[in-house]
Amino acid sequence: MSTSPHLKKTSSARRRKGGLFILGLVVVGASTVAIYAHKGAQKKGDCNTHIVQRSDLIVSVTEKGILESYDNTEIRCKVQSHSVITWVIENGTYVKPGDELMRLDTLEIEDAISERTKSALWSQSAAERSASDVASSKLAIDEYLEGRYRTQLMGLEKDLAITQSNQLTAQNMLAHAETMAARGYVSELDVEEATAARIRSELTVGVTKKQMEVLQTYTKAMELETLKGNHDEARARHAANVERAKMNAIRRDQAIEELGYSVITAEQSGLVIYPRAERWKRTPQIEEGAHVHRNQVLLIMPNLTKMQVKIGIHESVIGRIKPGLGARIKLPDQTLDGEVATVAEVTAPAGWWTGNVVKYETVIELPVVEGLKPGMSADVEVIIDLHEDVLTLPVNAVLQITEGFFCWVHTVEGSNERRALQLGDTDEESVVIEAGVQAGDEVWLDPLAHIAEAQTLALTPFDKTTEEVDHAK
Repeated sequence: MSTSPHLKKTSSARRRKGGLFILGLVVVGASTVAIYAHKGAQKKGDCNTHIVQRSDLIVSVTEKGILESYDNTEIRCKVQSHSVITWVIENGTYVKPGDELMRLDTLEIEDAISERTKSALWSQSAAERSASDVASSKLAIDEYLEGRYRTQLMGLEKDLAITQSNQLTAQNMLAHAETMAARGYVSELDVEEATAARIRSELTVGVTKKQMEVLQTYTKAMELETLKGNHDEARARHAANVERAKMNAIRRDQAIEELGYSVITAEQSGLVIYPRAERWKRTPQIEEGAHVHRNQVLLIMPNLTKMQVKIGIHESVIGRIKPGLGARIKLPDQTLDGEVATVAEVTAPAGWWTGNVVKYETVIELPVVEGLKPGMSADVEVIIDLHEDVLTLPVNAVLQITEGFFCWVHTVEGSNERRALQLGDTDEESVVIEAGVQAGDEVWLDPLAHIAEAQTLALTPFDKTTEEVDHAK
């Protein structure tokens, strides 16, 4: 028997001992199992028998899947807000760079551009006004230090010079009055008036000096603090206006940029397909009139040289599925040999869409073959094990009771001999026989339907069944 390279690869797996999943075997008290047709079956009266022979047994599991690429270029929505598809290229179209793939509704984007443009202009105007305020507040500081302050100081210095001159004059007039009074030329009243004038001049000098001190020490400092505060406030207001103008300009530019994103074109040549959403995911379908959102995958451009099939393996056999196992992929027009690439550690979500059946996602990697397209249906047979040149029996020739597995051999003398069996692996139709029969033995199919002893054992209570089996041994 010829085998594919993948079958030869898996044939080195260890032979499994003991009873594995023998689907279709009869439990104690159960009804008869289904009868499978086999090449070795022969007519014996009104029932069938099977000639034991050596053959190869392929143990596999078959599931349905869909072809997909594991190296995809995703085309995502770059528009910030929700948009509506107004036109989309047909699924499965080959495109060239620059070809239009999809168009989105632009009414909302155009409204945003208009509003954001007005906001950007208003904020830019405010920034320019506040820039003028900053310059004015800076000039006000210089104007005070070099203008008003110096003018005030020079006025007080002039007043001080005048009052000091008046003080000197008053002192001379007092000295003259005192001299003239000593000689009898003026009265004491004239001396007192000269004294009062001197005192007034001295007080005026003191007042002027104090005004100069207040101006230099306090008034100048207070005025500078006020002017600097006004300048800092103007700078802060200007910075806020500049930042507001910048952000409004960015929002306007983003809206203009999004207007460009509303027409999606191809950046490379290749096949374009619609993304396939899982049934439990609430993802909008790609079609005209559909609403899409930012970062949603709109279209996919698959790499057709890197194809795979995802299938779900039932939890009952997932323990035997390992990366590296061979697989046969039956497509509508050809059959390929693949390999198990990955096996999920956790189960995929189960629900009404899976019939509440728990399955594990398994990825089968395909060879590079021309003509493969995403979305093609495939029947995948994962080769779990290959047993070469082994004794096999149809599963409906084996009866399971409390004490183990048995079959009935039709001897050359015409009698029916019960045999205890040691079972190996199974493909659900045939089972490997480790011990109990040999090549050439003629075994009854469906013993419950035709062997009275089998019917008796199947209906016998546990303790009696044990006794009868021990007696037979």
